[in-house]
Amino acid sequence: MSQVMKALPAALLRSVAALAHDRRGLAAVEFAFIMPLMLVMFFGTVEFSSGVAVDRKVTLMARAASDLTSQATQVVDADLQNFFSASVGIMTPYDASPTKVTLSEIYVDNSNIAHIQWSKSGTIASGATQATVTASSRSQGDIVTSVVPPALLVAGTYLIFSEVSYKYVPAVGYVMAKAGLTLSDVAFTRPRQSICVYYAPTAATMPTTCSTY
Repeated sequence: MSQVMKALPAALLRSVAALAHDRRGLAAVEFAFIMPLMLVMFFGTVEFSSGVAVDRKVTLMARAASDLTSQATQVVDADLQNFFSASVGIMTPYDASPTKVTLSEIYVDNSNIAHIQWSKSGTIASGATQATVTASSRSQGDIVTSVVPPALLVAGTYLIFSEVSYKYVPAVGYVMAKAGLTLSDVAFTRPRQSICVYYAPTAATMPTTCSTY
C-alpha cells in the first residue's frame, strides 16, 4: 500500500504532463469560441451594408421625385403616378413595395411662413411596377415652416418638397432587428420652368394662377 501511495504523485505528474501536451480537440474548442463572433461579423456586414445601400436609394428617390416635379409647369395625377413609379427602378434590386412618397408644393409668404399649396402621396404594392396615387396626410394651408431649411425660406417663393419613407427589413435579422427599421429622407427644389407648379387631378380643372394660401 505504501508503494502505491508513493507511486501516485509520479503517475499524477505524468498524467498532467501528458494532458498539457495533448492537442486533440483543440481546433474544435477554438471553433466553438470563434464561430459566434464570425457569424455576427458576417451577417452584421451583410445586413448593415444592405441597409446603407437602401438608405442611399431612399435619398435618390426623394431627390428624383422632387427634381422631376420641379421641371414641370403643371402636373396631374397621371404625371405624379409616373414620378412615384420611378421609385421602382431606383430601388432595384430591392423590393420597392414598402415605399411611400409624398410630393407637396410649398409657398413661403411675406412673413417667411411656409404653407402647403397642394400635396399628394404614392404607394407601391408588392410586385407592382406602377405606383398608386393616394391622399396625402398634408393638407392645403398646413404650416410646415419647421421642416424647411432656413436658407430656403425666401418670401414670395415656391418649393417642391418630397418626402420618402421605406421599411427596410434585413434578409436574415441575425444582428439587426427582424422587424426592420424605417428609413426616410426629404428633398427640396425650386420650380424651374415657372414661378410655381400648378396641380389638379386632371388637366380640365387646372388652375391658371399660383396660389398664395
